[in-house]
Amino acid sequence: MSVRTRVERAVRAAAELGEGPTWDAAAGALIWVDILGCRIHTYEPGTGRRTVRATEQHVGAAKPRAGGGLVVNLRDGVGLYGPDGAFSWLAHDPVPGRRGNDAAVAPDGTLWAGTMYYDEKPGGAALTRFAPDGTATEVFGGVTVSNGTGWSPDGTLLYFVDTPTRRIDVCRVEDGLPVDRRPLAEIEEGAGYPDGLTVDADGCVWVALWDGAAVRRYTPRGELDRTLPLPVRRPTACAFGGPDLRDLYITSARTGLTRPHPLSGSLLVIPDAGEGARGAAFAG
Repeated sequence: MSVRTRVERAVRAAAELGEGPTWDAAAGALIWVDILGCRIHTYEPGTGRRTVRATEQHVGAAKPRAGGGLVVNLRDGVGLYGPDGAFSWLAHDPVPGRRGNDAAVAPDGTLWAGTMYYDEKPGGAALTRFAPDGTATEVFGGVTVSNGTGWSPDGTLLYFVDTPTRRIDVCRVEDGLPVDRRPLAEIEEGAGYPDGLTVDADGCVWVALWDGAAVRRYTPRGELDRTLPLPVRRPTACAFGGPDLRDLYITSARTGLTRPHPLSGSLLVIPDAGEGARGAAFAG
């Protein structure tokens, strides 16, 4: 069901590859990145205040840390910014032609970080779980473009997107790790590709459709519940934010478009779109 929505510009930007919106409840701010622009952005909707931090490498994701600062999924591994801005590596693992992509923090405070090759080498990437001390456990290997990752509100289900498969997959979680991975929903030809996702308070999955100019909401049974059309062709990810977690923020990209929409690369918002679930900060 397509739903008429009021799509607003939260932050006008010209991000090449905007990604990874994340609500930082402690700071009252929305964090997002421009992967190819090597930038980490923050936006405080209450004040309109914005910050931009440059990184030395392509940055796939930035998430808040429980003690302040950020954990970042970079080209050559996972890094940490302290509250004072000082940088250190949590896990340094450079591989020629590969970079970090989307990432998410699990309910237990671990970071689940994805990778991809710049040429989208089939099966060359992975989704890896990083403990606060940097211990790495490969969760899914043989991935092509590791993208949206999220958990049900009770933490018993994991949702995951490997974009070229056109699927949203679901797994049960046992002892913190996924088992019995299976398709939850498949995006049909011509509707775009699944990219970043978020899970709301009802356990429904919202996914941005790259080249699909929309965000979709799927029920926990995999049923398409609604489609929210967008003015930009390449939305990349979505997340609920604001003090009551009711506003849906959407990142977007300009890369690869010969005639991008004026809002392509901006941070968009759909006010009062639903009710988000509270997320965790990285425990390291």
